[in-house]
Amino acid sequence: MKPIVLAAVFSIALPGAVLAGPASNAVKFFYVPAVKFEGDAKYRDRFTEPVTKLFEANDKAQKEKPDEVSCLDFDPGLDAQDFDQKTLSKTLKLTETVNGDTAEVTANFNLFPEGDDSKREMVWSLKKVDGKWKIADISSKTSDWKLSALECGASTE
Repeated sequence: MKPIVLAAVFSIALPGAVLAGPASNAVKFFYVPAVKFEGDAKYRDRFTEPVTKLFEANDKAQKEKPDEVSCLDFDPGLDAQDFDQKTLSKTLKLTETVNGDTAEVTANFNLFPEGDDSKREMVWSLKKVDGKWKIADISSKTSDWKLSALECGASTE
């Protein structure tokens, strides 16, 4: 009987620490247990415009010039190319603010065990579409950019 009572106490006492909420779960998917590249076509259904347009432009650029760096030469959810999964998983903190059918989820984490430049603060903007949270944009508070503002098009050379 004691383990059941203990489990009940923890489930009541720690819901915020364990689970920030449904919008946060949509973001958490891209960080743990393993980082997933947001631009991957198999995750496209988790996004809405304007980000899907950028991903489509990135796909087109990769197809047309496979030997060149495409529009997304980094992982938008990390604001980086390199990271240590163990450190990221251990330091990841998600907070969410929901306002009707929109939400903002802030992800704070470290890319590596050491170094001030390894700290990241990412803000994910979400919209509820057909009852599911979908990502509309990602911005980096650390580096001051927004995914929807990135340009990806054919060069005019």
